[in-house]
Amino acid sequence: QVQLVESGGGSVQAGASLRLSCVVSGFTFSAHSLGWYRQAPGKERELVATISSRGSTNYADSVKRRFTISRDNTKNTVFLQMTSLKPEDTAVYYCRWTTQWGQGTQVTVSS
Repeated sequence: QVQLVESGGGSVQAGASLRLSCVVSGFTFSAHSLGWYRQAPGKERELVATISSRGSTNYADSVKRRFTISRDNTKNTVFLQMTSLKPEDTAVYYCRWTTQWGQGTQVTVSS
């Protein structure tokens, strides 16, 4: 059974940093790409960043140079380091593998 469990969200002020974690189980973690997505109130879910099995990364333009996705294959964990947070980054952040989603973790950034 595939499980993705996110953590690390919280409420911070603009300019702060947070690191999200997603621990996965139920598949061969090291062989697959994973992604972080987010959904703000009243908006559709959108891609934030992806990382391939080899560590190649891709980012939404809105988070480039502020967010960093990484993975630790020894811990079956994918991370999202978020810096210089802005109020518009407020959303529920989800980890995704193919069609499987985690439960999400809330990030709230106040100005």
